[in-house]
Amino acid sequence: MPKKNLPPPDIQRLIQYFNRQAPLSEEEENLISELFSPKTYRKRQYLLQEGDVAKYFNFVETGCLRLYKIDEKGVPHILQFATEDGWITDIQSFQKQIPSELSIDAIEDTAVFQISLEKLNTLYEKAPKFNLIFRRLSEKNQQLLQARILQMLSGDSRDCYLSFTETYPHLLNRLPQVQIASFIGITPEFLSKMRGKMARE
Repeated sequence: MPKKNLPPPDIQRLIQYFNRQAPLSEEEENLISELFSPKTYRKRQYLLQEGDVAKYFNFVETGCLRLYKIDEKGVPHILQFATEDGWITDIQSFQKQIPSELSIDAIEDTAVFQISLEKLNTLYEKAPKFNLIFRRLSEKNQQLLQARILQMLSGDSRDCYLSFTETYPHLLNRLPQVQIASFIGITPEFLSKMRGKMARE
């Protein structure tokens, strides 16, 4: 039986997201509709493969994406999840337009809005307000990444898991255990034992 087409994403969700960051004028809302493009991805479909250039910054309307690196043993190491109202790209590849060392794929059927670097710069030029919005977004992501690196360096898997539950509470019952374990940097078996121990405490 053929799969049904995924419904296209609704631009109003993206406009509402920006309006929560800073009230937009009608002209600014029209710019969003003009410069962002809708796209849908099936589960396991790639948005970016290692070695390709990250052409787009992606806003998730519905679904779940992951940004990850495959090591020399073929083991994935997840750097980031992005769900509804989240943003994701390989920022270095996107900004410098160089081949990426990372991959992005869909953990669920996902609908996104995408913007290219050229169009993002156009957005900044025509509506400087978006410079501040994206700077705040970048600063928030940098803070989360720094906190995660410090936790990983401490080697405390329990703290890493608790941090995950605080950062991604909506994903605890949405992601397979293997994905959570990959993000924390432990095996699924160890995660299962740790969860069991925490439940008994």
